[in-house]
Amino acid sequence: MDRIENAKLLRIFVGESDKIGNINVYEKIVTTARKDNLAGATVYRGIMGFGKNSIIHTSKIFALSDDMPLVIEIVDSASKIDEFIPKVKDIFEKADNGGLVTIEKAEIIQYTSSKEK
Repeated sequence: MDRIENAKLLRIFVGESDKIGNINVYEKIVTTARKDNLAGATVYRGIMGFGKNSIIHTSKIFALSDDMPLVIEIVDSASKIDEFIPKVKDIFEKADNGGLVTIEKAEIIQYTSSKEK
């Protein structure tokens, strides 16, 4: 078990329907993070939320939405997260939509897999 004490949690809020051409913004962020060898990324789908435009998106049966809120979480060393942030900004610019990006301090306790890939 290795500890990385100088780590960051990058949290990115986007809409499910946000796209760059035919590619979903969340997919572009995750695949870019993988290409950059970040430790990992997870996308969570929200059941209700609103953003800057104050429109409520919900999965309730009476108000179905195809633009649910998504949260992407990426944890890695502080330096790797800092290097990745300009790429997220570039993705937002290409998509011509925004999102909310937050950063928190994190301490990583890393359990390594015994399986080699």
